[in-house]
Amino acid sequence: MSTPSLDNLIELGAISEAQGLQGQVKVRPHSPDPVALLSSKVVWLSLLPRRSAGALSSTEEATLTQYKVKSAKMHSGNVVLTLDGVSDRDQALALKGARILLDRDAFPKAESDSYYWVDLIGCKAKNLQDEILGDVIDVTENGAHGVIAIGDISTKTIQYLVPFVKEVVRNVDLPNKLLTLDWQSDWV
Repeated sequence: MSTPSLDNLIELGAISEAQGLQGQVKVRPHSPDPVALLSSKVVWLSLLPRRSAGALSSTEEATLTQYKVKSAKMHSGNVVLTLDGVSDRDQALALKGARILLDRDAFPKAESDSYYWVDLIGCKAKNLQDEILGDVIDVTENGAHGVIAIGDISTKTIQYLVPFVKEVVRNVDLPNKLLTLDWQSDWV
């Protein structure tokens, strides 16, 4: 299998530790519901530090290693992966810190009225007064709820950090790449 488009590789978590003696790895997922990671058949590993949102660099492309996933399961809030070619604890420990990436095209289809946060990046955000607030630069989790970073996507300059809650996010229109928010342009 060839490397997917670098723009299409999405970071889903990082290997935090070896699990057991038979080469399994413990992954700290970035999502509280890591459905894409649990259903993946192939993952890509990068040993370079975490990148900000955006395309992978050519340096990172050269360091990517593909692994077939033999099994994936949840365990105590982590995902435990069995990767083809990793057969003992020492091999698993050598992968500690590696970032797990998955081709966006390999994600399972989202349920109706659901979407993946990664698909929101690049969407325009407007308020109820039809004022454009900027572009969605990133979506993160803060423990209580998601947070949408809005600003200039070309410079990654954040102007607003908006709570991702139903009282604020009034509509997500993915086909038109538009979020409608109950948020004033002078709330910074």
